Amino acid sequence: MVDLRKWLQSIRGRFANCEKPLKEFLYGMTVHELVVEIRKEKGYLEGLFILAVFGDLIGLPFFPPYYSMRLLPYVVPALDRWKRSVLRERDLTDLVSQDL
Repeated sequence: MVDLRKWLQSIRGRFANCEKPLKEFLYGMTVHELVVEIRKEKGYLEGLFILAVFGDLIGLPFFPPYYSMRLLPYVVPALDRWKRSVLRERDLTDLVSQDL
């Protein structure tokens, strides 16, 4: 029994260094692309929400300003990034830059 325990500990010691790279490899093979797509969708939905609520900042009023002012403290961190993404110039390559 003692030899079996020592043998198992030696096997664990050999594979301890391989655990993290193996986990990262399997993550990359299985769910990495899904995570990237979900982050993109989250960004699109967040941009749409901010456009609907704070569109009056760029000249598209949808809701009365009362609701916008109530939600403003929660959206302030993303507001500058959103304004830059909405107001930047786009060309044909931006439309084709999606994954095939």
